[in-house]
Amino acid sequence: MRYILLIYDNEATAPQDEGEMKKWFDYTDELRASGCYVAGEALHPVATATTVRVKNGKRVTTDGPFAETKEQLGGFYVVDCKDLDEALKWAEKMPSAGRGPVEVRPIVDFGAEQ
Repeated sequence: MRYILLIYDNEATAPQDEGEMKKWFDYTDELRASGCYVAGEALHPVATATTVRVKNGKRVTTDGPFAETKEQLGGFYVVDCKDLDEALKWAEKMPSAGRGPVEVRPIVDFGAEQ
């Protein structure tokens, strides 16, 4: 089953040094080697985001995220795991798991028989 692992962290305090990046590269290499890796990307800072809403049939855009929070969505992985327990183990291993939450959500497979 496929899951998305949404990575939240505080941009203002998250380490950005070479040591931290090595942890992420090592994590990604381990995830790929396991066969669970489907995709993953880091996101630019929240200041580069644009939120879109439609009001009265017209597009309304707002700079930045849709809500003020202490933690921002910083990236994601899509994994294909045998079950939720395996996905949770990968979430727990993330280098940032001790600083911010990792949201694990199953991905709907619209092609699967209901």
